[in-house]
Amino acid sequence: MHIPPNWGTFFALIVSFLVFWFIFSRLFFRPFLNLLSERERRFKDLNDRTENLIKQARAAEEEREARLAEARKGAIARRETERRKAEENAAHMMEAAKADARETLENVRVKIETELKAAERELEQMGHSLASELAERVLGRPLNGGAATTTGKNN
Repeated sequence: MHIPPNWGTFFALIVSFLVFWFIFSRLFFRPFLNLLSERERRFKDLNDRTENLIKQARAAEEEREARLAEARKGAIARRETERRKAEENAAHMMEAAKADARETLENVRVKIETELKAAERELEQMGHSLASELAERVLGRPLNGGAATTTGKNN
């Protein structure tokens, strides 16, 4: 026994399938695909911004290192200058003058080392504040705890 196909039902199914496909594509598929493409674009933008901030952080670190090296050179040059002066004065003075020159040299060395340490601390604080600011920019929100207050004090 052979049942012939019902062409009317077949075409009704095809038409209803196309209608449902059109409705579902308008209501569900396109908005979902648009949402996915927007999300991908935002991730790409965030990735670009992150790479840019990382480059800025590296540049700031290089600048900090250069300034630190420059401060060290200056401190070493000043320390050498003061040491030579102290040696010249010590050569021309009596034994009592030699003792005074040694004391002066030691005071100058302590002062220079203190200035060098203060400059290193200042540069380190700048590095921390830049890192904190970078983290806040990357995260897009203020950091919790002490980092947020540190940046507030520097500004």
